[in-house]
Amino acid sequence: MEIPVLFLKKGQERRLRAGHLWVYSNEVDSRRSPLKDFQPGEPVALMNHEEKWLAWAYVNPNSLICARIVSRRQDHLLDQSLLVHRIKVALGLRKRLYQQPCYRLLFGESDGVPGLVVDRFGDYLAVQISTAGMEAQKEAIVGALGKVLKPRGILLRNDMAVRELEGLERYVEVAAGDIPERVRLREGNCEFETSLFEGQKTGWFYDQAANRERLLPWVAGKRVLDLFSYAGAWGVRAARAGAASVTCVDSSASALDLVTANAALNGVEERVDTLREDSFSALKALRQDNQRYDVVLVDPPAFIKRKKDLKEGTLAYRRINEAAMSVLGKDGLLVSSSCSYHMDSERLLATLQQASRHRDRFLQMVERGQQGPDHPVHPAIPETAYLKTYYLRVLPAL
Repeated sequence: MEIPVLFLKKGQERRLRAGHLWVYSNEVDSRRSPLKDFQPGEPVALMNHEEKWLAWAYVNPNSLICARIVSRRQDHLLDQSLLVHRIKVALGLRKRLYQQPCYRLLFGESDGVPGLVVDRFGDYLAVQISTAGMEAQKEAIVGALGKVLKPRGILLRNDMAVRELEGLERYVEVAAGDIPERVRLREGNCEFETSLFEGQKTGWFYDQAANRERLLPWVAGKRVLDLFSYAGAWGVRAARAGAASVTCVDSSASALDLVTANAALNGVEERVDTLREDSFSALKALRQDNQRYDVVLVDPPAFIKRKKDLKEGTLAYRRINEAAMSVLGKDGLLVSSSCSYHMDSERLLATLQQASRHRDRFLQMVERGQQGPDHPVHPAIPETAYLKTYYLRVLPAL
C-alpha cells in the first residue's frame, strides 16, 4: 500500500522532535501536500521541509489538529500488530501497580495510541475512540484487545461530543461478547457497581482512585459531604473508612441509585444518604439550614472546557468552593479538585485562596494529588496532565 506524504513547513518539526504527537494545520506545507487531498483517518508519512521522514501519522483535514503521530519507526505502521504491542506495554505498567484488573488500560497519547481510551472493569472493557484515525482502526482495536485480554465483553462508548469535531457520529455499541446492565469493579477495599452504557464518560473515574485513597485517614468519625458524587466513589469509601455519616449530592437520579446500591454493597447503607440536587443549590440550602460538616469533597465536572471559558469557569470554581467552605466546621477539611486542563494547579490554588479570604477563613494546604498512574503524563504533551486535587484545612481567620 502506497501511503501519501504530509509535508511540514520549514522549521515546524522542532516540537515533534521534542516528543509531541500533534500536527496543527498551520504547520503543514499546503502547497506540496494540500490538506483537502486527504481523507479523514487516512494514514500518512510525515516529512519535514527537506523531505526527511519523521513518523507515521494519521490525518484529518477537517480538524485543527490535522495529524497525530502513531509511530516513529518506519517498520511499525498503525495496524493490529502495533496495537497489540502498545496494549501489552500499557498492561505491563498496570499489572505492576494494581492488584485488581480495574483501571484505565490505555490513556491516549501517553500510551502511544492518540485518540483511544480504554477502561478495564475486570472481564469487561469500555472503549472510547475520539478521532477519525482511530475510528478507521476500530476493528483492529477490538481484535487487539480481544487477543491480549480475552474479555467477556467490549463496549464502544463513542457518544462523546468531541467526536463531532472530527466529523464522526456518536454511538454506543457492543463490539464483542456481552455487557451486563451493571458491571463490578474493585477500588481499595471496596466493591462498586456502575453502568458502562449510561454512566458518565466510560462509567467510572479511575483517575481519582489514588486521591480517594489519600482521603481515608481524614474521615474516621467525621461528618462528610460528597458533592457531584456520581456513583459514590468518594463517599462510600469514606464511609467504609469509618466516617460517621456521608451525604452524597448529585443532580442525577440514576447516579444516586448507584450510590445507594454501592453503599449497600459495602455494608455502609446506614451511614450514607443521598440528596438529589444541583450542588450549588444544595450548598445554599444546607447553609441556610445551619448544617455543618467536618469534610467536604468538591469534585465537579470540567467548568473550563475551552481556553475562552477561563474567566467564567474560574468564577465557577471560586463560587462552588466558597459555598463549600460555608458549610465546613471550624477545623474542617476541604478536598477540592479540577479536571480542567486550562485551570492549572497554581490558578486553582489561588482561586481557593481567594474563596477562603472572601469567607474570612485561613487555609492550610496539607496534601495535593494528581491523576493516578494509570493515567500517565506524557512529558512533551502538557494536555495529558489535567487533574489537580488539593487537601485543605479550613480554619477561622488568624
